[in-house]
Amino acid sequence: MKRIFILIFFSTIFAQVFAQSVTVNAQIDSLQILIGEQTGITLEVSADADKHIKMPVYSDTLVSGVELIEIAQPDSEYLNDGKRLVLKQKYIITSFDSALYYLPPMEVEVGGEVYQSNPLALKVYSFPVDTLHPDQFFGPKDVLTPRFVWSDWYLVIACIVLFFPLAFLLYYFIKRIRDNQPIIRKVKVEPKLPAHELALKELERIKNEKAWQKGLQKEYYTELSDAIRNYINRRFGFNAMEMTSTEIIDKLLEVKDEKAIEELKGLFQTSDLVKFAKLVPLMNENDANLLSALKFVNETKEIPDPNAKPEPTEITIIEKRPLRTKLILGGIIVLIVVVLLLAVIYVGRELYYYYA
Repeated sequence: MKRIFILIFFSTIFAQVFAQSVTVNAQIDSLQILIGEQTGITLEVSADADKHIKMPVYSDTLVSGVELIEIAQPDSEYLNDGKRLVLKQKYIITSFDSALYYLPPMEVEVGGEVYQSNPLALKVYSFPVDTLHPDQFFGPKDVLTPRFVWSDWYLVIACIVLFFPLAFLLYYFIKRIRDNQPIIRKVKVEPKLPAHELALKELERIKNEKAWQKGLQKEYYTELSDAIRNYINRRFGFNAMEMTSTEIIDKLLEVKDEKAIEELKGLFQTSDLVKFAKLVPLMNENDANLLSALKFVNETKEIPDPNAKPEPTEITIIEKRPLRTKLILGGIIVLIVVVLLLAVIYVGRELYYYYA
C-alpha cells in the first residue's frame, strides 16, 4: 500500500507539471470602445523551447461584427537559460456596430496539441445622440488654416538666403572658366621716338604758346630749360635734370664742339637770371634763346642707322591655361547648378503646398 500511494503521488505531480508546461493567456487592452475605435488583443504562449508553436491566423474578422485590422509581428523571449519560450502576438481589432461581443478562446497549436486561451468580451458603444433636440445638427466644419510655425520654414529661409551667394559664385566660376580658355592677345607697341624729335615737339609747343608775351617770363624759361635738360638726358645719357647749368656745360664740353655749347650756355644763364634774379629779358632775347635751343638740338641730334631693323608695332601673345584647372572649375559649376535647382524646386514646392 505504501508503494502504491507513493506511485500515485508522483504520477499526480508529473501530470500537473506536464499540464502546466504550456500556458496560453489572452488579454485585451480596452474592454469598452466607441464605434470605429481600435483596441488590441495580446495572446501570450509559454512553452518549452524545443516545441513548435503555431499561433492562430484570422482572415478579416475575429467574430461577426469585430473586424481584424492588423496582426503585429510576434515577439519572443527565452527564459530559464533558453529552456522556456514566451511568444507574444498582438491583434488590432475594431467594430462599427454597437453591441456586447463575446470573443471565444483563441486556439494555439503547441507540439501538435491544441491549447485554448481564456475567453474575452468587448463592449462597443455608439456616439451619444441628443434625442431631445433632433433639429439641432452641425454641418461640416470649414477647412482650417494650419498655424504658422517658424521652425517649419527654417530650411526654406536657408535656401533663399544661400541662393544669392551661390548664384554669385556660379557667375564667378563661369567667368573664370571662360577666362581659362586659350587667350590670344595682341599688344600694340608705340614706336619709341628719337630724343631730338621729342625735344623738337616740346620746343614747338613752347613757341606756339608764347608764354613770355603774357608776362609769364619765369614759366617760359622754366619750360625751355626743362625741354633742353630732358633732351640732354635722353641723348647723352646723364641726368641733366639734377645738375646745375655749369655742370651740364662742363659735361657737354667733353663730347661736342664749343660753338654750339656756347649758345646753349647763354640760354642757361638767361634762364637762371629770370628764375632767380627776376630778370626781364628783351623780346628779341626770348626768340634768340628759343632759336639757340632749336639749333643745339638739330646740331647734336643722333642720325638713325638706315640698316637698323624697325621695331615691331604689334606683338601677339598666346596664353594657355592647364586642363586640370578647367575640369575643377567645371565640376564646381555643375555642383552649384544642381544645388541651386534643388533649392528652387524645394522652395517652390513648399510655397505651393502652403498656399494651395
